[in-house]
Amino acid sequence: MIELILASGNSHKAQEFSELLDPKILTVKAAPHKLEVIEDGLSYFANALLKAQAYYKEFKIPVIADDSGLNVLAIPEELGIQSARFGGDGLKDSDRAHLLLKKMEGKPNREAFFTCVLCVYLNEKEIFYFEGRMNGSIGYDYRGEGGFGYDPVFIPADGGGELTVAELSDWKSKNSHRALAVSFAQKFFSQRS
Repeated sequence: MIELILASGNSHKAQEFSELLDPKILTVKAAPHKLEVIEDGLSYFANALLKAQAYYKEFKIPVIADDSGLNVLAIPEELGIQSARFGGDGLKDSDRAHLLLKKMEGKPNREAFFTCVLCVYLNEKEIFYFEGRMNGSIGYDYRGEGGFGYDPVFIPADGGGELTVAELSDWKSKNSHRALAVSFAQKFFSQRS
């Protein structure tokens, strides 16, 4: 069993990770305190590594970090690694989701996908990456009470219909981009001797 700290101050992520992980393989606890890490990498991989390195350097214990975001084909430069900053500072999750719906007005291509890249940083020589992806499309309205971020406007391709991720909490727990990345990590570490 590998004990890790989570390189994030996001309480939603910490809760989601604890629900996804098999404690016989990997356990995650919150870092003693949040670090301000400048995420100026040009990819999800680079930003996950920046966070993992910073937390490892500060706390000297193995770290799991992730970088994730929503990629929208009709506006490829606007979200992605900038998803959490879309629309500028001071916006709530719901404000960002409503802004996305506004930007998508009149756009016929609504294809989108969520990406999650995990970086498991055991030490300076053992760094592992795992990527999960959830395909879908941007809906036409804001629906659902579950999830967070862009979940109320994202309709997953494998969700079985027109429901948003925010309306599919049980489904999301097994099929989200983060759940997939975590399952790849757990499989890898369960087979590693």
